[in-house]
Amino acid sequence: MKLPALKIANIVAALPIIQGGMAVRISTSPLAAAVANEGGIGVIAGTGMDPAELQQEIRKARSLTRGILGVNVLFAASQFAELVSAAIAEKIDLVISGAGFSRDMFGWGKASGIPIVPIVSSAKLAILAEKMGAAAVIVEGKEAGGHLGTDRPMKDILVEVKAAVQIPVIAAGGVIDGYDIAEAIRLGADGVQMGTRFAASVESNASDDVKQMYIDSMPDDVIQVHSPVGLPGQALRKSNPIRFTNGEPQNSPPCSGCLKRCDHTYCIMEALKQAQKSGNVKKSLVFVGEQVFRIKEILPVHAIFEQLKREWTLATTS
Repeated sequence: MKLPALKIANIVAALPIIQGGMAVRISTSPLAAAVANEGGIGVIAGTGMDPAELQQEIRKARSLTRGILGVNVLFAASQFAELVSAAIAEKIDLVISGAGFSRDMFGWGKASGIPIVPIVSSAKLAILAEKMGAAAVIVEGKEAGGHLGTDRPMKDILVEVKAAVQIPVIAAGGVIDGYDIAEAIRLGADGVQMGTRFAASVESNASDDVKQMYIDSMPDDVIQVHSPVGLPGQALRKSNPIRFTNGEPQNSPPCSGCLKRCDHTYCIMEALKQAQKSGNVKKSLVFVGEQVFRIKEILPVHAIFEQLKREWTLATTS
């Protein structure tokens, strides 16, 4: 049994796999293009970039693939509208928004013919998104990396959302292998979003030090920490995220006002940027999903897809 295709509005991905948009600059053009080349949906994380930089990343990705490309922009970002507008101007295939959404973004999508896909954590939000014009919703549970909108398991929310809306539903949070994909689809998901598995790939822009932390991690290495965005964040304990919330001096650059609302406990953009730089692990905030400990190898994206397909086949034929 082959993995099914994923249809979102007018686009059809050969495989029902969306690569998570991981900021800051973890999901850039090489990773997004590699995923798109395998038949999934590759996603560039726009948060932390300026509009011109995002457009350059989209153009780079387009030069590397003819596959499907999306962007993910945190709704909490102060340049949210400008970043989405820049992506639309580049004729991106779809726009994903996390940490909230507004009616305006659905209007932009309708005017441009580009599907808008919000990340939700409840059936109530999924219903609202569908009424506003969402082409699909990504259901994210407590297992996901980064900012969390719920403390409930993804599988519980998935079943509720699938019963509540008619648009495609994509499962996110804790999806690491082909067996997880099979389980999500069995529960009704039309596809899955995978972040941490692709962060631990050759094409990921995370530093080698951070990638080594992924494969060395243990189940109790993932903790929830405070984020100045106003939501809890799921991160690796080994990156010492507690230092950001216990009053230690951070030597952050002057505030650039990158967020619509920020409690200024620390500069989250600067902390996330450090995850790209080898040797700066203890200065970084490394967001990961709670199942990261199951990843034991840093592989090229092609090898990850081959593994996912083998596991899917075993899960659906046994």
